[in-house]
Amino acid sequence: MKGRTLGRHFRESIKSISRNGWMTFASVSAVTVTLLLVGVFVMIMMNLNKIADDLEKDVEIKVFVELTADEASITNLEQQIKDTAGVAEVTFSPKGDELNKLVVDFGDDLQLFEQQNPLHNVFYAKAVNPQETEAVAKKLERLDNTFEVRYGEGKIERLFSFLNTGRNVGLVLILALLFTAMFLISNTIRITIIARRRDIEIMKLVGATNWFIRIPFILEGMWLGILGSIVPITLVTVLYYNVYNLLAPRLQQGKLFELLDFSPFIYQVNGLILLMGVLIGIWGSFMSVRKFLRV
Repeated sequence: MKGRTLGRHFRESIKSISRNGWMTFASVSAVTVTLLLVGVFVMIMMNLNKIADDLEKDVEIKVFVELTADEASITNLEQQIKDTAGVAEVTFSPKGDELNKLVVDFGDDLQLFEQQNPLHNVFYAKAVNPQETEAVAKKLERLDNTFEVRYGEGKIERLFSFLNTGRNVGLVLILALLFTAMFLISNTIRITIIARRRDIEIMKLVGATNWFIRIPFILEGMWLGILGSIVPITLVTVLYYNVYNLLAPRLQQGKLFELLDFSPFIYQVNGLILLMGVLIGIWGSFMSVRKFLRV
């Protein structure tokens, strides 16, 4: 296609938007509302997924060392744990540190046990894939000088099941919202094109090719998508900025989980909103104009 022809198509698409003011307003409004819903929902689901990942990463396997194990045996056990398939990292906690944790949690009375500490030395291990924590724990139970292995049996299975269900439900809802957005926007654009079907019929009768007719409408759909994404991008940015500044400091104090950082997360969401607006606008125009090309 020649550059002059493409330039003409761009000019025609812009003129058409300004010439059909009310229909343009209706299309842009439909794009704005649907993209705003998608943007807010994606923002929520991405943060929930981040929280789920943080919870999974905090799952640890606690390996208690036999009381009779000497220093060489403990060193050998540490190496065996590191060499176990599926183990990501290992941290050693001597029984003195374990007693100090109990003192902090339950009071200074437990300091009486410092002279004769009855606790075990402990290794804290994390699985490469948190979903495989149970399988890794079973392997560690079979190692020499291992007294006991704890990993929250029964609880983490329910936790992982809940998190997986939440992710799947969120994915289904996002896809459903996207299909709803595509349906609403394409129908709105179709109404715009129906109002100009005679123009399409005339161009076909004078010999215009299908693509010559289609490209201005596709470009028009692109402009509608861009215009419709401006308000959602602005509102989503302002909303997340205020929510992040309000909740992030409080969540950091709890040290359990954190929100996604404002930057670059908000730019990723805004880029996704803009991309969806453009693609849905182009798709809606392409599908809507196709039926009027058969004259």
